[in-house]
This record gives sequence, structure tokens and C-alpha cells, in this order.
Amino acid sequence: MDMFDTRILDALQRDGRLTNNELAEKVGLSASQCSRRRSQLEADGIIRAYHAALDPEAVGLKVHAFVQITLATHSPDNSRRFQALIESEAAVQEAFAVTGEADYLVKVIVEDLPALARLLNEVFLPNESVAHVRSSVALTCLKDSRVLPLDIRSKSR
Repeated sequence: MDMFDTRILDALQRDGRLTNNELAEKVGLSASQCSRRRSQLEADGIIRAYHAALDPEAVGLKVHAFVQITLATHSPDNSRRFQALIESEAAVQEAFAVTGEADYLVKVIVEDLPALARLLNEVFLPNESVAHVRSSVALTCLKDSRVLPLDIRSKSR
């Protein structure tokens, strides 16, 4: 990846709706060169998808919570069961295997506190793969960004 690829990625992650001509103008390439590079970045899996970013509150999802989950046993089968549980729940936005006291940190978004209680008490806690659940409700979002910190300045030198 060179400076132009990085500029393409930076521009697209900020606005995935850019036309090829607009993108080419932003990064300083011809439209055909830009199109070839974008196609290659997609083929290489560097650009994984394009999507619309929705406002959660505008669609009725007002509670963001972070859930620390400790597994009942540490085995490949149990880990697969837990992963299947996570993948089946639409409220789960992100899930990470982590170091520390918990095994996983899961970001969820739901309509309200009763919906969070149902998710915790009726989905996570009764699951045979889960031993312990601890949740923290987000009070305020200070930053919400999907823009990766691509350093386009250092690549241009």
C-alpha cells in the first residue's frame, strides 16, 4: 500500500458515498487509476463493506451497555457455543476476547433498561457457556467514530 491507497482508504472511510470522480479528485489520481486501486483494495479485503451509519436514538435504541462475560469452562467447544450465542443476538454490536478478569467484553445496544435486563437475565445468564456477567451502562457517548487512524502524512514523505 502506498500513499494513494492510504488516501483512498481515508477518504472512503469518511464518506463511502463518494463517486469515483469525487474520490479521484480528493486523492490526486485519474478516475481510471482510482477505480483500479479501489477495486484492488476491495478484492484484497482491505475495504470490507460499505454501509449507512444510523443514529441509534432515532431508531429507538437508547441504551448502550458494555458487558463483561466470564465463561463457565475454557474449552474450544464452550468458546464455540458462546460465539454462536453472540452471533445470534442482534443487540450485540461488538464482542472482543480480552485479558483480565473477564473473558469477553461485549458492546450491546437496546431500546431501554428492561430490554437490557431481559438480554442479561434471559439470554446471557442462562446460557450454559456463561458463568458470570457484569454490565456497565453508558451514560454519555464522548466519541463515536469508525474512522481508523491512518497516518496519511507520514506516507507522503
